[in-house]
Amino acid sequence: MGSVRVINDEPHFQSELANATNKLVVADFTATWCGPCQSIAPIFQQLASKYVRAVFIKIDVDKCQETAMAQGVSAMPTFIFYRNRTKLDRLQGADPTALENKIVQYYGSDEGEDADSVGGHMDLALFILKQQCECLNESDEHPLAQCLTAGSGFLQSDCDEQLIISITFNQAVKIHSIKFKGPSDKGPKNVRIFINQPRTLDFDMVESCTSVQDLEVTPSDLEGNPVNLRYVKFQNVTNIQIFVKDNQSGDEVTQIDHLAIIGTPINTTNMGDFKRVAGKKGESH
Repeated sequence: MGSVRVINDEPHFQSELANATNKLVVADFTATWCGPCQSIAPIFQQLASKYVRAVFIKIDVDKCQETAMAQGVSAMPTFIFYRNRTKLDRLQGADPTALENKIVQYYGSDEGEDADSVGGHMDLALFILKQQCECLNESDEHPLAQCLTAGSGFLQSDCDEQLIISITFNQAVKIHSIKFKGPSDKGPKNVRIFINQPRTLDFDMVESCTSVQDLEVTPSDLEGNPVNLRYVKFQNVTNIQIFVKDNQSGDEVTQIDHLAIIGTPINTTNMGDFKRVAGKKGESH
């Protein structure tokens, strides 16, 4: 724990990404002749000792040219952040503060990344455009934003028990399941799901429009257990709208403590990043 793993070649790199599963991987693309790379190397080691639930790897771009090329690395040092073999972000330059800030951003809570992941998928919270999200009939004191991050409060309905939640992603994603965490009496029960709508549906439209899937959430589900979706129908999602029709007890107020969308971005490392190396230009992958 806390060590930096030195990558030998492309298969080794892919193996480390695969073995890390849903842990954060911090990759340092470096070179022996690069002064800034050498100056930040001890700090990278210190960060590996500090953030022990992440995997820290070092790639010498001269020894691992295939990997550097596939990842689009052209300047050193470059730090790239991954989870579930998915590229989350990148940072160029030897800036210790910026590097640690990125690690903190993607590291996850003390509950561990396993708490929000399901079999090769991840919590898509990092890919949500929060400024473009909307919730109809939310309480002013307890708006949607409070339930999109665990432990930040909760979402509560205002005039009656119904809610329409609209969530927009910054890139196309595949959605595997949804987690609703909430009280056993006020948590959502009957839910209708719509995707890729040009605008937020209103309460008349959600009753009359054809949904992609309808769910009946159980009290057990409200403990934070994933509710599986028909995965084949959620393969290219840019926004998802969730109509909460009622709650478990028929109460006037619906409450959601934490809402998590579980899935994967379509632009994963083993798709877009490697097709230019593995195949000729123009070949499908």
